[in-house]
Amino acid sequence: MKEQFDKIKQTLISPDVIALSNSDESIEMFYKFYEVTPVTSKYLCVLIKNTSLDSFVLTSYFTNAIKKGEILWKRK
Repeated sequence: MKEQFDKIKQTLISPDVIALSNSDESIEMFYKFYEVTPVTSKYLCVLIKNTSLDSFVLTSYFTNAIKKGEILWKRK
């Protein structure tokens, strides 16, 4: 994810979809589709871990599709 800070920031500010992780309810997955990425057109997924004291970026990655999980919010 080298040099992807701007895309990560934009995904958190203006996501296309926010979903809850199936494996850990304290993780929210923020998705945004980008036509141009280092690996062709893909979704960027940024995982946010929420704890009682803090929230932080756990990881981020490019993916072909939105993973299964409860949809918390979706851009119309």
